[in-house]
Amino acid sequence: MTIIDVAKKAGVSPMTVSRVINGDPGVRDETRAIVNATIRELNYTPNLSARSLVTSREIRIGVIYANPSAAFMSGFLAGVFEEASARAAQLILLKGKHGRPPTTAEISQLIASGIGGVILTPPLGESAAVRDILRDAGLPTAVVAGRVPDAISVGIDDRQAAHDMTRHLIALGHRRIGFIVGNRDQSASAERLAGFTAAAHEAGIETCVAQGDYSYASGLVAGEQLLDAAAPPTAIFASNDDMAAAVVSVAHRRHLDVPRDLTVTGIDDSIAATTLWPPLTTIRQPVQELAGEALRLLIDEMRAAQGKSAPSVSRVLDHVLVERESTASPAVRD
Repeated sequence: MTIIDVAKKAGVSPMTVSRVINGDPGVRDETRAIVNATIRELNYTPNLSARSLVTSREIRIGVIYANPSAAFMSGFLAGVFEEASARAAQLILLKGKHGRPPTTAEISQLIASGIGGVILTPPLGESAAVRDILRDAGLPTAVVAGRVPDAISVGIDDRQAAHDMTRHLIALGHRRIGFIVGNRDQSASAERLAGFTAAAHEAGIETCVAQGDYSYASGLVAGEQLLDAAAPPTAIFASNDDMAAAVVSVAHRRHLDVPRDLTVTGIDDSIAATTLWPPLTTIRQPVQELAGEALRLLIDEMRAAQGKSAPSVSRVLDHVLVERESTASPAVRD
């Protein structure tokens, strides 16, 4: 509902509705009563963010997240806080419980607080239910590390990143490579699997795949599954660093040396990649830069659109393969 809808229903001008909302004394009591009754009937909430944009006051942006990766969220929040500080924007955080999206009531309450746009972390960025609520509210939305047609999307080329890492492992001499897939609800997971599969097919090597969800716990289960195979892989490529760190833990429990007995790689270049032993070879996904760019584009769209629909924007940032000590040529075995 907009102020125009209220005006039509009440039979007055949008300016009159605005005066009632702002407590202007120059409105007749009878007219004020009709407008207030219509506001209640239509469940209209004043768009506080639109007013702040017009008067150049602080912009309010909702940040909705339910990501199980602490490392990803650390980089993400650093990026949005830094950009918000530079843009004099206020961030309102809403976290889903147990990795699930917030409830409809919680999202509606966030919208009613007067936010002017929303930034979503994976996997919520690709949740149709969440995006439908935001679209119905007319809120510009930015998605980090995801691809959607009706919102700002900022990420890396996930397929090419996985292809590059797989080619690196093949160049080291690995001919049996395991891969751990990420969350089924994220397009990045399918893209990374596609990049891995394409590179393996091009080289004609053996592969085995296990399902994860980007959490450390899922990496433990997937790592055990891959290493329990009759012919276990000599290298395991996990779709993120948290799952790769879990695989290293599984290898150590089995008294396997990394990388002499097992090569392990990931994607993100999070703090986990440099604090575990051995340091992890990984694809650097610039999470902090992705978050900052998404917020910058969102604020720019909010200022430009001011309630009007704006074309979606897709931005792809560069990834880098960072080689550390968790990779080596495969050991010779009987």
